[in-house]
Amino acid sequence: MALRVLGDRVLVKVDEAQTTEGGILLPETAREKPQWGTVVGVGKKVLENGTEVDLDVALGDRVVFAKYGGREVTDGGEEFLVLESNQIYAKLV
Repeated sequence: MALRVLGDRVLVKVDEAQTTEGGILLPETAREKPQWGTVVGVGKKVLENGTEVDLDVALGDRVVFAKYGGREVTDGGEEFLVLESNQIYAKLV
């Protein structure tokens, strides 16, 4: 992967639900926009005095994020979502 996130942003590989719980395959137009994903890149928050602070998420964390937040990007044929750290609501612990 050639992407490196900057500032207080997080790169997430979105979990795409292909089927319903009953096993029915959904066409892309009928799917809900996913809100879960796995963190694959983390930037650093820079404070006003110039010091860097780690964000609350780390590589590999599963997170819940804003339904319509972020910016979709493609790298190496894979789709990712770049989110600001405040668009992440929770992480699975």
